[in-house]
Amino acid sequence: MNVAHTTRQIKLTIISFVVVAMLFACARHVPHPSPTSGTIKLQRMAFTIQAGAFSKVENAAKLTAYLNNYDLNAYYFVYKKGLYKVRFGDFSTKEGALRKAEHLLASGIIQDYYIVRPEEYTASKERLYGETYLRDELAKTARSFIGVPYQWGGASPQRGFDCSGLTMAVYRLNGFSLPRTSGAQYATGLSVKKEGLAKGDLVFFAISGKGAVSHVGIYVGENKFIHAPGSGKRVRRDTLSNGYYKKRYRGARTYL
Repeated sequence: MNVAHTTRQIKLTIISFVVVAMLFACARHVPHPSPTSGTIKLQRMAFTIQAGAFSKVENAAKLTAYLNNYDLNAYYFVYKKGLYKVRFGDFSTKEGALRKAEHLLASGIIQDYYIVRPEEYTASKERLYGETYLRDELAKTARSFIGVPYQWGGASPQRGFDCSGLTMAVYRLNGFSLPRTSGAQYATGLSVKKEGLAKGDLVFFAISGKGAVSHVGIYVGENKFIHAPGSGKRVRRDTLSNGYYKKRYRGARTYL
């Protein structure tokens, strides 16, 4: 046997072993991809009931609060200037939505209704127009609430109830089933850095003094976000550079 040939084979074997070991070690220490590069798809809305046509926002708020006593996740919105409507529920079938609507109608809880179909939502147009379109529509919907005295009729004493109700409404009006509370919204989305914010992302704050997330708004571009400051107050636009919110900023989440 050729000694030089045998020695060369041994060296090649050792080198191969070292390379494999190094690759294995590197694989073990490669950090997980940043959540800012990931995406999360919210469940799409199915059939929803729309009711009422109120010239006074207080009346829309009262119906919303009443329906929420039945855990229907109701929310009111600006249908057009000076007119407010209420939507609630998320039914897997049209028949299910109709049964619920007819029951509420017979009980005198609502006076009329309209069944919103899945294809009527902005979310259904994602394949046709893309993500940028969806984000623009989320921001547009949020802007439609500016100046509205957003409240829930005292249905919950929890801080942050109104603000998360607003963000939920914005998403659900566009066909995305965003959870109800600010804590659930914070836990559902994927983290995104402040410099990577895009329209439609949610920004979270700790304003209760305990450090936990207790307030949420929707980012609309140019370092600005729209939120409901508190029960009975008007929805407004603020900037993330505002000293009050900058100090209490806890992070952002993306859902698209």
